[in-house]
Amino acid sequence: MKVLVVGGGGREHALCWKLRQSPELTELYCAPGNPGISAVADCVPIAAEEIHLLADFAQEAAIDLTIVGPELPLTLGIVDEFQARGLRIFGPKRHAAELEGSKVFAKEFLRRHAIPTADFEIVHDRAQAAAAAARFGFPVVLKADGLAAGKGVIVAVDVAELEAALVTLFDERRFATAADRVVVEEFLEGEEVSFIAISDGERILPFATARDHKRLLDGDRGPNTGGMGAFSPSGLLSADLAAKILEDVMLRTIRGIASEGRPFVGVLYAGLMLTGDGPKVLEFNARFGDPEAQALFLRLEDDLLPILAAGAAGNFGITRLHFRKEAAAVIVLASAGYPEKPVQGEPILGLDRAAALPNVEIFHSGTALVDGVVVAAGGRVLSVGATGSTLAEALKSAYAAAYEVHWPSKILRKDIGRRALEHGTLTGESGLFRLPIPDDSDS
Repeated sequence: MKVLVVGGGGREHALCWKLRQSPELTELYCAPGNPGISAVADCVPIAAEEIHLLADFAQEAAIDLTIVGPELPLTLGIVDEFQARGLRIFGPKRHAAELEGSKVFAKEFLRRHAIPTADFEIVHDRAQAAAAAARFGFPVVLKADGLAAGKGVIVAVDVAELEAALVTLFDERRFATAADRVVVEEFLEGEEVSFIAISDGERILPFATARDHKRLLDGDRGPNTGGMGAFSPSGLLSADLAAKILEDVMLRTIRGIASEGRPFVGVLYAGLMLTGDGPKVLEFNARFGDPEAQALFLRLEDDLLPILAAGAAGNFGITRLHFRKEAAAVIVLASAGYPEKPVQGEPILGLDRAAALPNVEIFHSGTALVDGVVVAAGGRVLSVGATGSTLAEALKSAYAAAYEVHWPSKILRKDIGRRALEHGTLTGESGLFRLPIPDDSDS
């Protein structure tokens, strides 16, 4: 099978790495790819948002299946374009991808279908936002409506932070038209968890649980980012709670959006808060999370390629996915100045030493090749993944590899998974988060 992966980040590197293991794969392309991806796929110099050029390439190369990594081409209608040309592609069409592309649409959809979420108001200017924030009280959450590369969510804990958020959203227009509308919502207390599944339009195949770390700094401080690290399993979901989320959130979403004439085929990712009143949806994504995907693909036992091909055709043909009992941990290495103005262009050293360590995989997120040297070329530069019999072991290996890699402005969080290790009894485990845990068992 000839496959094209759209995207060029760590998520796409992990996806290509996983697809390369399939005996059904004959040729693998990635557009635009990156230096790390070039080791497992042929990189095609077409940007992910150039959907017409990508469709041209897929036709000319006789691609059997295209898999879309990032959100932007989905919201631009890449699936619509490919299907109009008779090309098989796995991902939601533009109107279904609005679950991620518009936070206003997503919140109103949740309300229409009685899916638990935080109370909210839609506002259009700073005065309305300030009034809504006053009604909800502090902390309060403000979200730009449109895509903002995972950075359009601001949590204000006091008047000063609220004023700074209003300046960012409405005065400086930091997120441009993405903030023409803003969601102001109540702050939810609890533990955050990612629930990722794939859908063929009717059926859902849940992935193992995972947990992301969005804030830039240790202790969940600093600005929101695309994600600074992740691990799987999350350790927060019992089998019963996972089943409740599957039925009350994931399946209700798939059925609800189909009832509105927007059938959803692709990856459905719900960010959830486990509150005292039960799980509530924070946001939807219409693609694999990054870096959660890296952790999940390290654990996935199944051959992913035929599953996604069958899903694109409208019927998975299987009822569940299988995951290794090992834990997986991912540490994101970024450049100083991220997420606003990251330092770029610095040579990266130690990649070979890190990759040679046991149970370690290095996924490139924002790198470039300059005169034969790999350099930092983005905010998030590398994802360092590792597996282990326990989360503690996986984290130890991932951090050992992360510290083998060097460039002058490298930054990383040093506390990925720490709370899970400290609170492993949340799911009844003893010790340092020993596996297997209930939500990932094969029973």
